[in-house]
Amino acid sequence: MRGMIFGAAAILMVTMAGSALAPAHAQLANNTPLTFGMSADEASQALGTQLIYVRGRPGNEMFLALPNVKGSALSDRRDGLYLQFRRGKLDGWKGDWGTNRPCCN
Repeated sequence: MRGMIFGAAAILMVTMAGSALAPAHAQLANNTPLTFGMSADEASQALGTQLIYVRGRPGNEMFLALPNVKGSALSDRRDGLYLQFRRGKLDGWKGDWGTNRPCCN
């Protein structure tokens, strides 16, 4: 009897946790991946953030996309994604996971 109650409670908890996480997962889902050949505007729209100019001549620029965390206490991610454009098209990207930045700018 005790095992049956424990099993029912465990199933109830798993069901409630799954339904609570579904809306959060739906908000974070990005349906437009980065693809080679995108323009800077298309890449900015796919990432959901503005691109910051780093260096380069017009058409052959490097941009930085910083994540939009919106003040989440659970996520302290400030690392960026560098995007390289050649002839106005996305040619490559690289994450910057090793840079330590000050907490309060």
